[in-house]
Amino acid sequence: EKVQHLTRDNPEQQNRLDSLKFLVHDKFLWLGSRISIFDSTHKIAPNILNSKNEGVNKMNVVESYVVETQNVERQLWHERNSRLTRYSYVIRIFTIISLIVAILLTIYSIIIFNKENKAKLEADEKAASYRKQLELRVDELATLNVELVELRNIEKFAATGRISRTIAHEVRNPLTNIILAAEQLRSEVTENEDLTLLFEMITRNSNRINQLISDLLNSTRVSELSFKKVSINDIIDSSLEFAYDRIELKRIKVEKEYENDICPISVDDQKIKIAFLNIIVNAIEAMDDGGTLHISTHNKNNRCVAKITDNGKGMTKEDVGRLFEPYFTTKEKGTGLGLTNTQNIILAHNANINVESEVGKGTSFVITFNPA
Repeated sequence: EKVQHLTRDNPEQQNRLDSLKFLVHDKFLWLGSRISIFDSTHKIAPNILNSKNEGVNKMNVVESYVVETQNVERQLWHERNSRLTRYSYVIRIFTIISLIVAILLTIYSIIIFNKENKAKLEADEKAASYRKQLELRVDELATLNVELVELRNIEKFAATGRISRTIAHEVRNPLTNIILAAEQLRSEVTENEDLTLLFEMITRNSNRINQLISDLLNSTRVSELSFKKVSINDIIDSSLEFAYDRIELKRIKVEKEYENDICPISVDDQKIKIAFLNIIVNAIEAMDDGGTLHISTHNKNNRCVAKITDNGKGMTKEDVGRLFEPYFTTKEKGTGLGLTNTQNIILAHNANINVESEVGKGTSFVITFNPA
């Protein structure tokens, strides 16, 4: 059965095995019949001796079938071994080819990876270079924009000064005539209570107009300056001392962020203190009680920069654009000349002042000085 199972894929061998099985069975039947005769007589009968050749022939037939089956199996084994050898050779060749292809693909992948990586590095370098150039252009544009704003402020301030002087000239001449006429009229008429009230009204309002013109001229006139080297940190601290009562009254929290080794500046310290005080007071008045005033100083592009920031109500872009105009104010009782005078003082020191503001978030004044 085991041999039949092993040769189940070969019908011819199966037939030989069936025949061999039949012959072996026939042989055993023959032997069994002779043994039965011997058992019954207990003698080697003549018929047993006469049939020995028949037994030998049956055995020879069995042996010949066995040999034939073995020869066929050997032949099949050689054929299978030959096929297996051919298959093994083909498999080895296929394996070698696959290995060569794998090596070539690996080399190709490495080459492609190196090329792509090199291209990526070059692209990254170009992108970084373009990014750097773009940042430089943005910085240049920002610088140009700041310079443009500064030039516009200077031009606006110069135009405001010309207009102020023109108004002062055109108003003061007729105003002087009104005052002289009122005094002449007062000396020629008999005064009573009503006339006295009218003459005093004329004099009081004339003096008020004259004072407003003087304030306007002072806010736009370039005054003489007494320069000396000082620390911008000390200037701001001195200005804060003048505003101490207001800070305490509104419970303002002051945050300082000074650069210790900031460059000295050459300024008229008294006038610069006035300019900083005006900015600080405006910041305090723009905040509710308990607000925060942040003041910082630092060096930037070899220039000294001071930044004063509040967290008050802020301003619109339109208000920021008009902030330094004479008589423009967002406060109920403001004269509108404080920041004009501040700008005059700062520009007189060849410094710059810029304003950044957003409604509901607060305002920042940035003042930039050249080093001493």
